[in-house]
Amino acid sequence: MAARTTVGLSNPHTQVFTVILMVFLMFFMGTSSLYTPQNVLENETDAAPADGRQGLAIEDECEGLKFEDLFDYDFANFKVFIGDDWATAEMDAGAFVNGSKSAIVRDNLDGLFEGLSGGGNDYISTDERDAVRAIGPKCIGAMDTRIGMKEGIPHRGAPDWNNLTFVEDGIGLEEIDLVPENHPQERSCQNLGSANGCKEVPVSITEDLQIMMYLAEDQSNNVRFDKLPNSGDSNFTLALNITNMSYANLELNFPLKQGLRMSNYSIQDTITNTDGTMTATENTELSGPEAIYLPDGRLRVNQVVTYATSEYPIQRDLFIDFTTMAPETNEAPEWSSNAPGDGTVIPMLAGQNIVVAGEKTEMWATDDSGWGIDCTFTESGWSSSLDGEGNFMVENQNSQASSSNAECYAVDPFGESSIDSRNWSFGEVFTASAVLSSTGDSIEFTLSPTGLVNEMSINAHAHQSTAMGQIRTTTLSSDDAVLSLPLDGLSPGMVMVMGQAQSTTMLDLDFMMNFGLKKASLAPLISVSKNLDGNNATWEANGLTFTLKGDVLDPDGEDVTLSLLLCGYSTNDFLRDGSGWEINVNIVSCSSQNPPVTAYDIVLTATDESGTVTTYTVYVPDPYASTGDTTSTSDNGDNSEEEGLPGLSMLATLSITLLGAAFVGRQRRD
Repeated sequence: MAARTTVGLSNPHTQVFTVILMVFLMFFMGTSSLYTPQNVLENETDAAPADGRQGLAIEDECEGLKFEDLFDYDFANFKVFIGDDWATAEMDAGAFVNGSKSAIVRDNLDGLFEGLSGGGNDYISTDERDAVRAIGPKCIGAMDTRIGMKEGIPHRGAPDWNNLTFVEDGIGLEEIDLVPENHPQERSCQNLGSANGCKEVPVSITEDLQIMMYLAEDQSNNVRFDKLPNSGDSNFTLALNITNMSYANLELNFPLKQGLRMSNYSIQDTITNTDGTMTATENTELSGPEAIYLPDGRLRVNQVVTYATSEYPIQRDLFIDFTTMAPETNEAPEWSSNAPGDGTVIPMLAGQNIVVAGEKTEMWATDDSGWGIDCTFTESGWSSSLDGEGNFMVENQNSQASSSNAECYAVDPFGESSIDSRNWSFGEVFTASAVLSSTGDSIEFTLSPTGLVNEMSINAHAHQSTAMGQIRTTTLSSDDAVLSLPLDGLSPGMVMVMGQAQSTTMLDLDFMMNFGLKKASLAPLISVSKNLDGNNATWEANGLTFTLKGDVLDPDGEDVTLSLLLCGYSTNDFLRDGSGWEINVNIVSCSSQNPPVTAYDIVLTATDESGTVTTYTVYVPDPYASTGDTTSTSDNGDNSEEEGLPGLSMLATLSITLLGAAFVGRQRRD
């Protein structure tokens, strides 16, 4: 067991945050008493509250507090993946709290902050949430996994368990909706010292929440234990303490081990008698674990756990025995009618190892203990396997052999093979290339047969995640074939080629090919409507505002944004209705132009989602320009000169100029 680092608590804030995290993560671990198997016959002790104790380590604060004293969850899910080294593991877990129970969780968490700014105020904040996240891995690293293993004969009881322990560096944490974003009752944190952007919601809200633990990025494990001396080859027992787990699913995944199977199990309830002695009895009413074999041969054990509140303080432990000894009876797997017959071609694509999806291979054979496929290839460098999802994987490391025949048997985890074999051919049935057409409105998809199949039907279309082009079909035999795949209805950007190849002598081949092709973005189209007078603009009576109307369309169907530029100033204050647009334009931005503006050149800009831009210039004459010129003619200037205006001070000149401008504006309004 790894040594633990002790971290002293320097102030009450740290103590409270630690206890909060402990409680929060015990909720996440889904148990109120985290026993290890070596403690299965010992009394648990009550955890101390967050009472301002000094000098305690985080590890001490995170041990012993009962989850059920504070919380109740609806469902928890735990997945354990034992490593191939039989010394490390990955644990993924999640707990779900719904409705009124989630309000209790939030209230209890907020209550643990009582006495601190923002704590115990009936609001749960993002600051409180972040405090939990900050030291979560260290807290979990000090907690018990409640799982242990022991090699040898089937084992029950307390001593000498090889306990699994958490690895702090490998732990990743996440929560969902403890403090829901944009909640109708959300507000900024009201307490002093809250972080910038701190938000809080009432603890009474009933939005569901979820807590998750997973393998941290760039880490290989988050659990470790003393390596089993025989690496699972000999008998061993795995024990789990499941006390107070009201409703949870446990999933145990083991490394690939020939013949590994579950041989027995028992669920034991231990009660403390009035005289202090303890009595353990086997619980036969609860459902036991289910053992299944994945298509790649690995053993998985599932156990549904229930524990009623009324059963507390009964201590409940699950013991599962494993062995690699062959069962007394074992039937060989059998091919089904869905399996490919002899001589069938299993088509492949360059660069892709999955040749048949798991949902198809699962119907090829039957066996009570699960089954896989063992193939012997005629060409060197070829190999095959089924992965954990049942996908048929084929790999070719022989550059000289593009195809190969193989004899394949269905095999079970204990080495039994099907009586008869299947002989299949593997390889590429065509090669392909693709380019955009010269006009850019289609993909020219070229297929070349390899000769492995005499004739096949091909259908294909241009494809995006949210749209597909029209399907085109051809027959491929001895000569190349070209399909022109329209891009109509697709958005600008990356485009794939998707399709299927079919032949009576081979399995259907579904393909998705990426040739690095992109559909170009077509520029938006802008038009300006004429009014009844045949003009581009309709002026308001005040002479300071006019209205433009028109339409904008994008050939690719993308959304388009509009902007308008006039006299150096821009605006996007458009009214939009479908393709139609309208905008009121104020000429005040042109009032400082020199010489005075008598016609307006408006620049409209349309930009689609791909960033393609169209500009459109609209000419709008000023219908009041002549009136303005008359009221400020050179005659007025000449008269002013005769009255000796040049002799006035510059300040007086500026004042008269402004008065004249006001007079002109009034004439225009009149």
